[in-house]
Amino acid sequence: MKIETKQAHFSSPLYLESGRILEPYTIAYETYGEMNEDKSNIVLVCHALSGSHHVAGIYEGEKKAGWWDDLIGDGKAVDTSKYFVICSNIIGSCFGSTGPMNDNYPSHQPFRLKFPVVTIKDMVRAQVHLLSSLGIYKLKAIVGGSMGGMQALQFAVDYPSLSENIISLAATYETRAWTIAFNKVAMEAIRTDPRFEGGYYAKDAFKEQGLAGLAIGRIAGHISFLSPRSMDKKFDRNYVSTDGLFELFGRYEVERYMEYNTTNFSKHFDPLSYLYIIKAINTFSLERGYDSVEDAISRIKSKVHLFSFSSDYLFFPEEMEYIYKVMNKNSQQVTYKEIQSDYGHDAFLVEVDKFEDDIKSILGESNDK
Repeated sequence: MKIETKQAHFSSPLYLESGRILEPYTIAYETYGEMNEDKSNIVLVCHALSGSHHVAGIYEGEKKAGWWDDLIGDGKAVDTSKYFVICSNIIGSCFGSTGPMNDNYPSHQPFRLKFPVVTIKDMVRAQVHLLSSLGIYKLKAIVGGSMGGMQALQFAVDYPSLSENIISLAATYETRAWTIAFNKVAMEAIRTDPRFEGGYYAKDAFKEQGLAGLAIGRIAGHISFLSPRSMDKKFDRNYVSTDGLFELFGRYEVERYMEYNTTNFSKHFDPLSYLYIIKAINTFSLERGYDSVEDAISRIKSKVHLFSFSSDYLFFPEEMEYIYKVMNKNSQQVTYKEIQSDYGHDAFLVEVDKFEDDIKSILGESNDK
């Protein structure tokens, strides 16, 4: 599989929903496979909160594959021997695209809290600019899970003729109070950590030890990404063998897992980026800018394929089913599948075997037509 990692630099302004302008800005992106002559084999992949443009394959000298490597690659469901796959890092993230710790041009000081609030609409608009710069005006499919699934749906509403297929997994038509409440834990944990310094920390301040506030916030995120059954299956009530049961801070295995994973996460993910991205998730609503959710959905011309997961406690199956019902009532082209899973929200990442044949079929059917 041919992997290319690039950056696109834009001097033209990106007009944001807030009324502010981002200018100039950079988008980091990765491509896989080869574009065919008539540009009919292009698949855009949108990443979730903590993801990046590195969606598949392994970099030379590293062991960890891209975050959706089980789904994307030569001979896989999104077959890079057939399709040209693009995944870009969203605006606001910390993996190469312009975000709050980049310089606020023309100064050489980071934006920090002067970075504008960005929305899912803004992220989508930036990706349209990227596609245009590559001479791409039509896609075979847009695929994404969680916040990536939000982007896929926003593309369908705002750019109805861009993609033949929209494949959205574990997403919603708007972020509801339950999810916003989880994100509030992360926001307050970061803001109140003294080492956060009101956003004026040094660029590499957390490389060695991480930021406790971000780690705590990420624990709340992990809980929402999993499910009670998946936690029982993975950890049960097992206790760390080196900790005493009657030590106040002795730990169960689930506690040690949360500590280890979230502390490591806080060493490489910028806390300001985390705050800006969860704000984008919180403000997501297909309705904004239109008369109603139903009005927004009625604009869609693509074939839409919706997947929910039965144990998803972040974006409940009923939320995806609602989109299906509206589209079905409108006689729009739509399919919906609720996948039985005990894994929770993260099933879209770890249980690819439960939907890979569906995606292969969707792309195959579009090949035949």
